[in-house]
Amino acid sequence: MAFHSVVPNAVGRLGSLLETFLPWLGLAVPLLLVLALLRRSALALVALLLPVAVWGNLFGGLVPADEDSGPHDIVAVQHNVSDENSDPDGTASDLIEAAPDVIALEELTPSALSAYESALAADYPHHAVEGTVGLWSRFPLSDVRPVDIKPEGIPEGWNRGLRTTARTPQGDIAVYVAHLPSVRIRWNGLSSGWRDESADLLGEALAAEKLAKVILLGDLNSTVDDRGLDPVTERMDSAGRNFAFSWPATFPVSRIDHVMTRSMVVTDIRTLPATGSDHLPVAAGIRFEP
Repeated sequence: MAFHSVVPNAVGRLGSLLETFLPWLGLAVPLLLVLALLRRSALALVALLLPVAVWGNLFGGLVPADEDSGPHDIVAVQHNVSDENSDPDGTASDLIEAAPDVIALEELTPSALSAYESALAADYPHHAVEGTVGLWSRFPLSDVRPVDIKPEGIPEGWNRGLRTTARTPQGDIAVYVAHLPSVRIRWNGLSSGWRDESADLLGEALAAEKLAKVILLGDLNSTVDDRGLDPVTERMDSAGRNFAFSWPATFPVSRIDHVMTRSMVVTDIRTLPATGSDHLPVAAGIRFEP
């Protein structure tokens, strides 16, 4: 856990694979505790303090101490709705119940798009869609344009990124919605070449953004610990006192759905109840910096 960054990525991207499930290495602690108790070894019990301390240093801040996350100015929801979702109307209703100010959706299909537009129109009169990603907002949107995050080798017509300006009472915010390519766990390691290349392109777009306040919403197919996402995480901040594992919905083991900010603060992040997707929705409170 302490030295995950030195695990090489050259063969099978083993470093990224480890970092994807890094918090779960803490499960070794109770196993070692049982073994230490069976052996009645005081030395082993003392030695256990080391992995406990390392896990606490890395992830202790993600364990919520209470329900009060502090004040926030807006709420953002991120959700990969799944292109196999058979109930877009129900999914939209579930997201509205969280009362967010902006909603980002990925894996929008042509057949489902009209259902989301209709279901969200009353509460979110402003929206923008590029390819299979979209943003619905209570605030007016302007300067909508696609963000090119398509890796080489993917056919034309693949469009999973957009950028728009949300005009809030506190000022303009650049809002990005992105869906990076999927990764695959194979017998020889992690296949993440396209994901990594797409993260580079997204990082370049964020670096070139001229507005100070930025929100990034998306299914990035990475955890924040995965070095493959470094081009993005080096330029954005993701906080919140919760693991908020979002995938897979049936038994979440990692958070690959993210709400990140620049010159703003993510005060809390949490998952919402399951919808017809294989991802859980993620909601985050965001506070404007003075």
